[in-house]
Amino acid sequence: MYSFKNDYSEGAHPRIIDALVKGNLEQTDGYGRDPHSENAARLIKKKINRQDVDVHLLVGGTQTNLTVITAALRPHQAVIAVQTGHVCLHETGAIEATGHKVVAMTADDGKLTPALIQSAVDAHTDEHMVQPKLVYISHSSELGTIYSKAELEAIRTVCDANGLYLFVDGARLASALTAQTADITLPDLARLADVFYLGGTKSGALFGEALVIVNDALKPDFRFLIKQRGGMLAKGRLLGIQFECLFADDLYLELGVHANRMAMRLKDAFTAAGVSMLSDSYTNQQFPILPDTLIEKLRQDYKFEIQQKLENGMTAVRFVTSWATVSSEVDAFIACFNKLIKH
Repeated sequence: MYSFKNDYSEGAHPRIIDALVKGNLEQTDGYGRDPHSENAARLIKKKINRQDVDVHLLVGGTQTNLTVITAALRPHQAVIAVQTGHVCLHETGAIEATGHKVVAMTADDGKLTPALIQSAVDAHTDEHMVQPKLVYISHSSELGTIYSKAELEAIRTVCDANGLYLFVDGARLASALTAQTADITLPDLARLADVFYLGGTKSGALFGEALVIVNDALKPDFRFLIKQRGGMLAKGRLLGIQFECLFADDLYLELGVHANRMAMRLKDAFTAAGVSMLSDSYTNQQFPILPDTLIEKLRQDYKFEIQQKLENGMTAVRFVTSWATVSSEVDAFIACFNKLIKH
């Protein structure tokens, strides 16, 4: 049974495993003060063309989101996010558990707009309500969609007009940056966001997210917050080595290209068969709308997620490809799908 369930089913890229094995008996300082972590930060700064940022390596996405939002908000302040955003649906109320409300705005394509952000601000008028202070977006979104440079610039403008921080969740940033419709680069993100991260867990690493803090106001005492929130890994070199491998050359983007290429082959097969899609995604998440009867047949040989139940016996499902998705397995799935959909 082959899995299209997520993009972290496999372990890590062989170059990362080799580097971890090579450095296994090396003695280094802990908690991110090792040469590998420091070099990874230098490599990332070079890639984004900024030396005036702080780079922190954390273990996972929820931990990173929670720590950033803790650093950015005062107790009475809130986050603006789209209703499908990771902080809304898939973090077990981690943000709310710290006393910060997530103001969820509804959008069909998984993306916030300036109008939605302004509407959220305008709806919170006085001290009897939470005060929106941070805009959270995912690039790519939870529906596989991406922001254009013009869209991100417009969001930056509305954030500036309302005194809001802009935080970009980059758990699937490698896929977003390398999509065939993408026009945002890493330097663009460093110019437009107050804080963002480069996801490793879903992009070839065993685990890890590289957080980049651009806004000086968010930098002080951040390591204190990482420690307090349980995010400071004693064996920090395990993170440093992985991000060294991903950013020493173009491996990070190359893995995104592969994941997208596999996903686009799936999308082409779905659309060629006349299947409607829940979103117009050019990244590694695809959401075909299929008959329930076909889904049950496909599930005999393939793993994938149910996204949304629809009417008339139809369901939107999610297929995810990864840096390690095997081309021949995509061929086999397409052959199976085409055979089943004809019967």
